[in-house]
Amino acid sequence: MNGNYKKVTCRDGFSMSIQASERNYCEPRNNAGPYVSAEVGFPSSYDFYLQEYAEDAGNPTETVYGWVPAHVIRMCIDGHGGVISGQLPPFAETAWAGEENNVTS
Repeated sequence: MNGNYKKVTCRDGFSMSIQASERNYCEPRNNAGPYVSAEVGFPSSYDFYLQEYAEDAGNPTETVYGWVPAHVIRMCIDGHGGVISGQLPPFAETAWAGEENNVTS
């Protein structure tokens, strides 16, 4: 996909943008994937799993989170009850499962 993925909303109301392309902080940095990490942006509230990747840790809902490993995104989503709407970039299955650690920082 060459464009923006729709914001993900979870069962408990938590939402975030999850983007991956040649213009985003992701690996690989291309428009096809499958990705092992992605850029998360502007979550609706603080999230423990995402915090260490924050560009501006002091402003967790108004910042981007670069090169967030796929399995960390999965843990965040699972912690908020799963996805009820939105789109995820195509993640590599092994990365989604947490079996890879190919993150560029």
